Formats: sequence, structure tokens, C-alpha cells
Amino acid sequence: MKKIAIVLFDDVEVLDFAGPFEVFSITGKRKIGEAYEVFTVAEKDTVAARNQLVITPTYTFTTCPAPNIFLIPGGGGYHPDGSPFGSRKEMHNPAMLEWIKQQSAAAELVLSVCTGALILAKVGLLDGLEATTHFMAIDSLREVAPQTKVSPEKRFVDNGKIVLSAGVSAGIDMSFHVVEKLQGKEVALEAARYMQYDYWK
Repeated sequence: MKKIAIVLFDDVEVLDFAGPFEVFSITGKRKIGEAYEVFTVAEKDTVAARNQLVITPTYTFTTCPAPNIFLIPGGGGYHPDGSPFGSRKEMHNPAMLEWIKQQSAAAELVLSVCTGALILAKVGLLDGLEATTHFMAIDSLREVAPQTKVSPEKRFVDNGKIVLSAGVSAGIDMSFHVVEKLQGKEVALEAARYMQYDYWK
């Protein structure tokens, strides 16, 4: 059973992580397909997501088992005083960057949603690849990742090991794509039927 870690941090966008968490969690739980072990991980014991949704992650960076797949969501921006929050803060967080660097060396797949792409870019994982992100962060991604082909028109981009999606709800589509990539279209369709997610066909 593959382990999938969903990374959390303060001011993370809720659907960025909850959408993929749902897709991967229900895959293989009904008629066909292999189930995944899906869990959350963060630097600290409690996370306050956007709009003050308080979450207790399953693991911290120091206790997390090595995942086969991990996902970096987005969410965040800048306060009126110019100080960053959410992904804009985490892209400068040494603990976050070191955890990603260590896990990416052995992981089968590395995924991002929305401005999670900025964090992957800061680690250097997007150099020479194609990427996308939230439409409001395209210029930021181009600035942080000058050696990356940025494709704002794409809902998700698959580079093989590294798969990225555009903003918020696009992470759900990317997750179904990953299920199809790993287990075939019928397994992805069955998961989508269960979620009544008609977009995925």
C-alpha cells in the first residue's frame, strides 16, 4: 500500500489539501483498485488553515514515515505590511525546504497544488521542467523559477515524477490524473463516481 503524505502549514488553502486528500482516500475502497494510506504531516502539532480551520496533522516532520508520494498545497499571500503568510512564508522556511528536499530524493511522485509550486521551485525541483500554478501567482512562479516553462493555461502538468496543478479545485483533477497514471482509468472513474465528481470522465 503506497503512503501519500499531504503537507500542511498555517494558512494553507483548505480545498488545496482536502480535495486531493478525499480523492486518494476513497480510491480503492469500493469495487476496484488498490487503496492508499493517506495522512497529513506538518512542521508542528497544530495547523490553522485558511479561515481558521484548525487541524491536527497525523505526523510532524520528525515523526513522519517516508512517503511514496507527497503533495505540497498552496494558499497564502502578503499582509498589508508586506509580510508573507501561507505558501509565501513557507517557501522561505528552512524546515519545510529541508523536509521536501529529503523526501523528494526517494519519493515516487512529488505533487503540488496552486502556490505549492513556489515551494517546490525554491527547492530547485522545477528547474528544466514545465509547471503551472494559481493564475494570480504566475508571475511569481516565473520569477522564482526562471529555468522552468510556466504554462498558465494548463489545469495540471505531468513531468513524470513531478506533477503540478493550477489553483484550488484543479488539485482534484490532478489527483484523479495521478490515480489514472498509477492504476488506470477505470479506477479513477470509480473514485470519481463515488465522489459524484462529474468533471472527471
